[in-house]
Amino acid sequence: MTEPKRLFDCIENQLQNSPLEDMIAGKENGAWRKYSTQQVADIVNHLSAGLLKAGINCNDKSPEGRDKIAIVSKNRPEWLMVDMAVQQIGAVLTPIYPTINVNELEFILQDADVKIIFLNDEALYEKVQSIKHRLPHLKEIFSFEKIAGVKHWDELLNKEENFLAQVISISSSITTEDLATIIYTSGTTGKPKGVMLSHKNIVTNVLATLSCFPPGTRALSFLPLNHILERMVSFLFLFKGISIYYAENLDTIAENVKEVKPHMFTTVPRLLEKVYDKIMQKGSELSGIKRKLFYWAHDLATKFEINKNQGLAYKIKLSIADKIVFKKWREGLGGEINAIITGGAACQVRLIRIFTAAKIVIMEGYGLTETSPVISVNRYDEKDRMFGSVGPLIDGVSVKIAGDGEILCKGSNVMMGYYKHPKLTDEVMENGWFKTGDIGMMVDNKFLKITDRKKEMFKTSGGKYVAPLPIESKLKESKYIETVMVIGAEQKYAGALIVPSFSNLREWCKANNIDFISDGEVIKNDTVIEFYKNLVESFNKYFNHVEQIKKFELLPHEWSVETGELTPKMSLKRKVIMEKYRDAVARIYA
Repeated sequence: MTEPKRLFDCIENQLQNSPLEDMIAGKENGAWRKYSTQQVADIVNHLSAGLLKAGINCNDKSPEGRDKIAIVSKNRPEWLMVDMAVQQIGAVLTPIYPTINVNELEFILQDADVKIIFLNDEALYEKVQSIKHRLPHLKEIFSFEKIAGVKHWDELLNKEENFLAQVISISSSITTEDLATIIYTSGTTGKPKGVMLSHKNIVTNVLATLSCFPPGTRALSFLPLNHILERMVSFLFLFKGISIYYAENLDTIAENVKEVKPHMFTTVPRLLEKVYDKIMQKGSELSGIKRKLFYWAHDLATKFEINKNQGLAYKIKLSIADKIVFKKWREGLGGEINAIITGGAACQVRLIRIFTAAKIVIMEGYGLTETSPVISVNRYDEKDRMFGSVGPLIDGVSVKIAGDGEILCKGSNVMMGYYKHPKLTDEVMENGWFKTGDIGMMVDNKFLKITDRKKEMFKTSGGKYVAPLPIESKLKESKYIETVMVIGAEQKYAGALIVPSFSNLREWCKANNIDFISDGEVIKNDTVIEFYKNLVESFNKYFNHVEQIKKFELLPHEWSVETGELTPKMSLKRKVIMEKYRDAVARIYA
């Protein structure tokens, strides 16, 4: 076929070039259920026909006139099949995080006038049922799991010739400029904003990044599919002929990795940090020569550089370390991993360096939902990678740095606009350039480097600006710090809220004869507090005077999506944290 113009063209592309026995696969009753390219094609067509019969109508091609269909589900094969079925009849998919709170769920379903919703399980069904009386446009609810009294998604599958003929007719009329999806993302007002992305936005992003990725035939998927990065990369895999296997859940990733033996997967930095922490924990459990060799290899990895000859001696040492240590790391990731794609937040350079030395290529990229999402990415090819950067720009995307350092982006990947909010759209556009809200610079006129979020930078009472992200990233290099938030807006100095890595702190306490009664009690221990003071002070040497942490508070609970401190992509909800821990903040500036 000719160059793809629509996302669902991936099916015909595979059928014509390389049909797969396992285009997509998911775990059912303890076994992997594989869907071939032909099976996916048939199911998608029958599902489209069923949606038409259910009354989905998209004769009005305006964003407001198209029927909206929502998915609130974990990753599974049905997710992508519904996505493509919705696309090829001109309707608009509105994906929603399954962890969303009920108030935001109600807002999105109302704002998008969602007509049909697909849910994963009974818990999500109950959540929707609790607000259904306030959703006048919602006509049908379907579930992926079998739930008593609820329509199962396969009830929609329709093989009637007249509806299948309509599917063919409508799909052929879908153009690259047509709206494909509305993805809601948190806005400055606190209410989510609907980012409208066309087929062109995402397809051009996919085609521009195809050559950036390594060879491979299998990928594991576990980042939520309603995250634009996972969704776009999924279509990249499908156009590239790579089979997608869906992890059962976040708790089974380690097991699923060993079963699938993926060549690549997508993640966010926080999950990558957890992989590293597990590796280091296993290393700490070793004894004797094995323990010494582990830390020798790890120390060697921290000195690794790319695109640089580090001498024959280092090369030989690294080869030995690979055979006795790093090989086992890769085996823990299935043994066939070629690359890990990461985005959504800044990744510690130290981690990327260590994994790269272990022959696990980390492809850190950069982008936003509004840019479909990729603006730049570190390639699999080493010459196009640079530690500390988010890589070269992809083809078809232009970037310029504004006077205040903000990154502006232009290209066919830039969104159509915010749904129902033309004024908000105008606020982020400047003469055709999208204002990312991130501060950055170009290095060697080739690599883009992000230095901070514009809205997260703050000014001290002395008038000095502080960029918190680089400080937080550096502090998290310590194995004793789980996560941290730097504060100090309109204050005399920078402070920090620190969540210790309690598993590592427990080991430290044991080695120093300190009773570890509970997380809440141990952070009150004077010796522990002094330990963290020295730890913070050891990092302060990397920062200028105004950036140095003068005071901090240790907090007793880990931050998570469920407890409200983190977004679904594991970024800090700074306003929420400031409010939730206002007493701790007050003590820092007492």
